[in-house]
Amino acid sequence: MTDQTLAPVQTGTIENAIEFLKARYPDSVKDDTRSGYSGVVVSKSQLVDVARTLRDELGFDYLSSATAVDYLGVSDHMEMVYHAYRTSGGPPLVFKAQTERSNAEVPSLIDVWPGVDFQEREAWDLFGIRFAGHPNLKRILMWDGFEGHPMRKDWREAYYEEDQKPFESRWPRGYIRRAEELNVYGRNVRYPDDLDLGALKDDSAEESLYSGMGLGVDVSAYETEGIKTDKLVVNLGPHHPSTHGVFRMVVTLDGETVLSLEPVMGYLHRNHEKIGERNAWLHNMPFTDRLDYISSMSNNLGYALAVEDLLASGARYAPPSYRAEAIRVLMVELTRIVNHFWAIGFLLNDLGAFFTPALYAIAEREKILDFFEATAGSRMMCNYMRFQGVAKDLPERIRSTANLLNDRVRDFNTMDYLTEMITERLPRAIDDLDRYLTDSEIVKSRTIGVGYLPPEMAIAYSTAGPLLRASGIPYDVRRAEPYSIYPDLDFDVAVRYNGDIYDRYLIRLDEMRESVRILKQVLPRLEKSQGESIFSGNKAIYMPRVPVGEAYGRVENPKGELGYYVVSEGDPKGPQNPWRYHVRAPSFINLTALGAMCKGHKVADVVAILGSIDIVLGETDR
Repeated sequence: MTDQTLAPVQTGTIENAIEFLKARYPDSVKDDTRSGYSGVVVSKSQLVDVARTLRDELGFDYLSSATAVDYLGVSDHMEMVYHAYRTSGGPPLVFKAQTERSNAEVPSLIDVWPGVDFQEREAWDLFGIRFAGHPNLKRILMWDGFEGHPMRKDWREAYYEEDQKPFESRWPRGYIRRAEELNVYGRNVRYPDDLDLGALKDDSAEESLYSGMGLGVDVSAYETEGIKTDKLVVNLGPHHPSTHGVFRMVVTLDGETVLSLEPVMGYLHRNHEKIGERNAWLHNMPFTDRLDYISSMSNNLGYALAVEDLLASGARYAPPSYRAEAIRVLMVELTRIVNHFWAIGFLLNDLGAFFTPALYAIAEREKILDFFEATAGSRMMCNYMRFQGVAKDLPERIRSTANLLNDRVRDFNTMDYLTEMITERLPRAIDDLDRYLTDSEIVKSRTIGVGYLPPEMAIAYSTAGPLLRASGIPYDVRRAEPYSIYPDLDFDVAVRYNGDIYDRYLIRLDEMRESVRILKQVLPRLEKSQGESIFSGNKAIYMPRVPVGEAYGRVENPKGELGYYVVSEGDPKGPQNPWRYHVRAPSFINLTALGAMCKGHKVADVVAILGSIDIVLGETDR
């Protein structure tokens, strides 16, 4: 140590914090001097100590993202990239740990930030990086019989064609064939050499799955006759309406009381990120729709911001026009209302109020989707944002086509439609939900005090969105690290303080009202900017040359912080595909706290607690 007098900087700049780290750990913390990169590279041997210093002395109490990168062919090492924030607001301190590919291992940070649990398991599963000290390091998205680690640059699937799209077989030659035609039927799956398929039985597979979960139950004991204990292992899912999709919860019960719970996911996994690294930059925009398919507009914006951050270092970049930014905010705030209507409706479904509340919520959601359809051409997979703008301007009228005789056809002036919806319909619908549900004796008895998540645990587990803010943490990316035109808008960060299901329900009502407040400010901006271009430079940028470097673009999605970590190889003459494309999915990370939230509650409460998190399996599994 060279400077013992340097004091910790709880609220200083990122530069101050980095200087403090370099003075405290002069041999272990170095600037990342690669072109287009930021932050510091930390020696593996000091990674845990540096992380504790960041949290305890420098105030970076919130670890948002932890992801792996394989640099095979560039510098032939692997790297873990961490984005740490202060919940008081501000930009991230980015720190990295590097490891050789042949024996990829870094220390686990789970004792510093428990929210890294699933993210480290994901890095092990997809990249093969071991995390020393992780208590439950096993696959999380792939099954145990999967061969290899599919996000490594040298991994090839059975139907592999090429590293980047468009494939030569499609364009420019136009010769089309299916890769499957070149493979013998039945050879499209590889298994590990030590996996004996003949000995694979459901019982042994389940026993293998449960081992390491710390369930406190000997599963094999149930193979004998008679019940040996009052404890039971129960599976909820994976195919069950109350699990919100193909998701499974392994629950250890003592009677009806939950002793422990382990989320099991991956049934929907299709390696979205591997696809994203083979696509060209723009090709990924419609793929983001498929993540949170309730909130595709917001997904588009997060990815656009990440790529624009990279483009901004180029000579020809111009930021989106003000009209484009106003339209973006219009779309994502309407999306927030769409999502929260849906979340509240199906939370009531999970509580046993089948269909009626959900139908009330969906009915108003449809009016917003009518507008999305008229503007983007789609109600669900909107594919609307573009780098430096949006795909098209708002239509002058919202029209539909008559398909049958005497069909009633929508035909409205767009601004009139928006004005009525934002100033009258949406506030009335939100008030109706509030009036029907908030004081319901059944809703209160099933939700107050259930699924408690204390504020310190909400931060430690890296939870985000309504789950975090309902525990008393007023952290919202729109205010903590503002983007687009949010600095010009007047709104409050909704926060509740009891950390239970009831407050998670209430905070979604609060957030919808704040969204309406924002939308009322956007309307005059749309009127004032009519005729302005929706692209910077008056033309669309479809296949940009993305400069070398890294970027992390994040937005406050309805379910929480959605982040995209992207790395550009930057070869001006080579393929224009992301070298690394990673999605920080709020549904995935918010599930890290599910087990702790359910402990001590009843089986029926588990369904309600899961519903209060509001997950979507498209982004949980990706």
